[in-house]
Amino acid sequence: MLTKEEADFIVYWEQNRMKKKKVLRQLYVGLPLAVVMVIAIFANFFSGWYKRAEMVMRREQSSLILVLMIAAILIVIFVVIFSARHRWDINEQRYRELLFRKDNTNFEITEKE
Repeated sequence: MLTKEEADFIVYWEQNRMKKKKVLRQLYVGLPLAVVMVIAIFANFFSGWYKRAEMVMRREQSSLILVLMIAAILIVIFVVIFSARHRWDINEQRYRELLFRKDNTNFEITEKE
């Protein structure tokens, strides 16, 4: 037997699973996490606690900023896509497990009769 919450999840996921898999939807789901990570990386880099990194930054200012911006964009893209796909996979696995459990429960009841 499924609980009310599990049955509601099955209905919800059947209706929304393809919507959640779309790329545009995935972008705004994982974007806050990615932006926070990039801000933390930049804050760490520009805080000046590592003197050698500060020295290199002063010497190669123009090319280093470009490399950091490209790296930040790549980090954001990776985290956004990975977190959204991972969340979708977890929900899909839960959905399939609940369907399997639901089907097996029905089979056991008819088998006992």
